[in-house]
Amino acid sequence: MMKPAGGALTHISPSGEANMVDVGEKAETVRVAVAEGTVRMRPETLALIREGNAKKGDVIGTARLAGIMAAKQTASLIPLCHPLMLTKVTVDITEDPALPGLRVEATTKLTGRTGVEMEALTAVSVACLTIYDMAKAVDREMEISGIRLLAKSGGKSGDYLRGEDS
Repeated sequence: MMKPAGGALTHISPSGEANMVDVGEKAETVRVAVAEGTVRMRPETLALIREGNAKKGDVIGTARLAGIMAAKQTASLIPLCHPLMLTKVTVDITEDPALPGLRVEATTKLTGRTGVEMEALTAVSVACLTIYDMAKAVDREMEISGIRLLAKSGGKSGDYLRGEDS
């Protein structure tokens, strides 16, 4: 079993019950998180989206808005997340012919007492699901994958950059 990077799991009490972490005594710092994910699809589906001919409308624009809205609702979706006053959410969706498909990257930011990793991951997840929903009529073989944290900064645990030794 892998040991968590920071030691013990923070959302589990000593007696094994799930609980919300008390962040009241933590220092407020600027916190930023970046996450990514991909949606693989047939080249014809990617062309349809690129040309704006999907039956449901603007796939990329709708997915971007869905991701932003999802980041703001993370505490309603993930039981032990704190409701946060995000100061910035961006969702960038770019074509990646090598997949073929779309690459989704979300950045979340605030000045506060807890991190914004879950908000970035939620934004990516919902944006990818929205892409799937809007194009599933023409391509049910689409594949959502690679949803992961790329980087985070701020807070007591310091900075994290995927691929760098901790």
